[in-house]
Amino acid sequence: MYIEQGYRGDLGLWKYFVLPLGFIALMVGNYVATVNSPVSVDQMMADMIAQLGTNIVLILLLFPLAFGLVLVLGWTKLVHPQSIRSLTTSRRKIDWNRVFFAFGLWALITSGLTLLDYVISPDSYVLNFNWSAFWKLALIGILLIPLQTSFEEYLFRGHMMQGLGIIFKNRWVPLVVTSLIFGLMHLGNPEVGKLGYGIMVFYIGTGFFLGIITLMDEGLELALGFHAANNLITALLVTADWTAFQTDSILKDVSEPGLSWDAYLPIFVVFPLLLYYFGRRYGWQDWKERLTGRVLSKAEAMPLLNEETS
Repeated sequence: MYIEQGYRGDLGLWKYFVLPLGFIALMVGNYVATVNSPVSVDQMMADMIAQLGTNIVLILLLFPLAFGLVLVLGWTKLVHPQSIRSLTTSRRKIDWNRVFFAFGLWALITSGLTLLDYVISPDSYVLNFNWSAFWKLALIGILLIPLQTSFEEYLFRGHMMQGLGIIFKNRWVPLVVTSLIFGLMHLGNPEVGKLGYGIMVFYIGTGFFLGIITLMDEGLELALGFHAANNLITALLVTADWTAFQTDSILKDVSEPGLSWDAYLPIFVVFPLLLYYFGRRYGWQDWKERLTGRVLSKAEAMPLLNEETS
């Protein structure tokens, strides 16, 4: 009943188009400007870092998206109006244990995979750790990165998924559309320019993974924790001169940019194993129905939603 939580708002379907279309327009504009710029993304980033420093550049990259979270939650609360709880989950209250469990699990796996790659290819990394710079990065990351990732989750797996599900009256359309848009919004990332469009398999695949766990678990909690861990731990552990986040991390990747096993391992091995594990842990059933089934009409859903809160 997660998608049906959208019925708790004062629905006017136009309300579901304003934020997504505005964000997509910004992403398209950014991509067009990047493609047509006479200066490469690498050079622009290098110039900004030389002038402002890595931490200020990181703040400038994260702050607009962190503010976007305030915008999405404010829009939900004031314009729909709908509770933040019902945008987050179908449960009676937000399950923070799920958020922190997903965060800790993926932080552990990400750290393990990074360590494995470091052991296999030690020449690809140099130790970049400097405590006086690292603690500032950690503070900025802990404060802003969860806000950035939560904005993306509340926009895509929350606002858009509920809206598209209510409009199309099924679950597979919002799953496919939000996953594709989530992946495509990374087209302007410098990683795409360096690694090629093959890296889009990772971005779009991650979008599908996050969408699946949201629909199967009937809430955003697991996706919120996973996404925050993915971005924060990566920013703290490893950086490179050609990534979107260039930070004072523990390690620096100095290898020649190229697609390798670590780009596809999560999509085809780790994520399926995680889906199996989450399914067993949380008792997920009726996979086909939850991922592709019908969304109830408002007349059908409201009596059930009222029972949940009575």
